[in-house]
Amino acid sequence: MDVAWKKTAAEDGKTVQYTTLKVRLYPSEAQVELFENTFGCCRWIWNHMLADQQRFYLETDKHFIPTPAKYKKEAPFLKEVDNQVLIQEHNRLSQAFRVFFKDPSHFGQPNFKKKKTDRDSFTACNHVFESGPTIYTTRDGIRMTKAGIVRAKFSRRPQAWWKLRRVTVEKTRSGKFYCYILYEYEVKTPEPVIPTQETALGLKYSMGHFYVADSGEMADPPRWLKQSQEKLAKIQKRLNRMEPGSKNYQEAVQKYRELHEHIANQRRDFIHKESSRIANGWDAVCMRAASIQDVSTKKVLPGNALDAGFGMFRECLRYKLARQGKPLILVDRYALTTRTCSACGHTRPDRPHRGAWICPKCGARHDREVNAAKNIKAQGLAQYFNSQDLRESA
Repeated sequence: MDVAWKKTAAEDGKTVQYTTLKVRLYPSEAQVELFENTFGCCRWIWNHMLADQQRFYLETDKHFIPTPAKYKKEAPFLKEVDNQVLIQEHNRLSQAFRVFFKDPSHFGQPNFKKKKTDRDSFTACNHVFESGPTIYTTRDGIRMTKAGIVRAKFSRRPQAWWKLRRVTVEKTRSGKFYCYILYEYEVKTPEPVIPTQETALGLKYSMGHFYVADSGEMADPPRWLKQSQEKLAKIQKRLNRMEPGSKNYQEAVQKYRELHEHIANQRRDFIHKESSRIANGWDAVCMRAASIQDVSTKKVLPGNALDAGFGMFRECLRYKLARQGKPLILVDRYALTTRTCSACGHTRPDRPHRGAWICPKCGARHDREVNAAKNIKAQGLAQYFNSQDLRESA
């Protein structure tokens, strides 16, 4: 479940909140065919709009993206799918260019989509007319334009006052269909929570324990990928002995994809449960603003940082704390938290090795990662209160 905040278009003392519900779809054969055609139309319209934009830019040195209506005469198959889906592809391409022009150093130019590598998905917005909305949920399904009512399994139901804004249909590698339903509703603006030394938590990312807290608490989730490595290797060996394209080969590929989806679901379940526990139990969380991509390239650290899902964990903490009025404080990624003594503030000239070390100035004995978590917490709280003082003085 994803939550975003929007301060505009809301009554005084209230905030517009967005929540996404994920449901499993069970489409009929005709609906599956329509979804597949829609995926193909989305790729086709994206690639043609991008190609025309590049050609127009080379000829005129100006940025322009044609609308989907321009292509319907040369490609009549576009009329078979929902027009809102094609409009959303135009909006996505426009947004991709906006973020690229805003910060080219962090965002690359939009690329052409490929059937084998890009995710199969499409998005459609809900419009309410006098005859009723174009998209709505029923007892056991979701009504969509062109597709009709698609059978669905709901793990959670929306509240009666929630407004359905849009849906995104996705097909996984294993052939399963899911729908992400975005709802909008107003909630009371949460009162800002002022953290204290006792109610704040400092977290240090750890390759060995996922994270280490300033209290010494550690999270040791199961190594899901490592546990399934034997099964994955067994399937890969079978695939190497099979003829590509045969029925047995396709069945083995399906098992391989389902196993990887199972691993990803295990990781996601742990991250959501752990982030909810921390967000509900603490008034603030202090972490380093380190790039997980950079951490994963350090060969001195064992394990795989990207496989652990710490970036997703940090994002879940952010929005779950925010909806309760609690801050997620990010400390400078280059702060000397590991080599600084949390007791006296002395900074070592070198980085301590893994395990315990003794401060040469005060003689305090530290666990390397717990000491870093304590420094992250101290620097994060100091950073938070300094920003509050500057805001009050302004």
